[in-house]
Amino acid sequence: MEETISLKEIFQTLKQRWKLLVVIPMVAMAVAAVVSFFVLTPMYERSTQILVNQSGSEGTFTQQDLRTNVEIINTYSDIINSPAILNEVIEEANLDLNYSELVDMVSVGNENESQVVTITVENRQPEQAVTIANTIAAIFENDIPEIMSVDNVSILSEAELGENPSPVSPNPVLNMAIAFVVGAMAAVGLSFLLEYLDTTIKTEKDIEHVLELPILGAVSNMDNAETIHKQTS
Repeated sequence: MEETISLKEIFQTLKQRWKLLVVIPMVAMAVAAVVSFFVLTPMYERSTQILVNQSGSEGTFTQQDLRTNVEIINTYSDIINSPAILNEVIEEANLDLNYSELVDMVSVGNENESQVVTITVENRQPEQAVTIANTIAAIFENDIPEIMSVDNVSILSEAELGENPSPVSPNPVLNMAIAFVVGAMAAVGLSFLLEYLDTTIKTEKDIEHVLELPILGAVSNMDNAETIHKQTS
């Protein structure tokens, strides 16, 4: 016999398990808040920009010059993240880091068809993020003529600390929102699982469904003897 579930039965199941639908998302949000505020370490980002710009003859630019500059940016990104640059940054900035730790903090990118390369550093201390970003840009600008035999890099803007720097991660509001959604989904799934595992018979409809027999009569709920005695006295 094929079984079907109506929307009414679904809403009835959720109504019966409403406590789960409330408690689990609230607990998930509370855990996310505690982890975000007291467990995860705040991280700060600071960025500096360099311009890849090689002039043509008589200071003019051709389409080929621009295309060449854009294509070479990928090579520059690899060079920036190489030990040749970052190990020198560690020594210059006197950082208590090794190459593997520093390269995980650095990301290099540029917009499509842009000659501007952005060097972003993520660190627990905003001051150190500024120092690392600016040191990378300065060392790269100084070393690239020797590495690539070209002099087409200049610093466009340096990283700045700014007033009242705010961390980029963790994001407590986002984490709590995600936890609420995941908790709600888990609560709904758990509600249907408990309903599926519950084999007890509660209503006349359950009897018809399980025994496949018609209901001929039903016994009404009876008050206990003490209540009946009070009502008749």
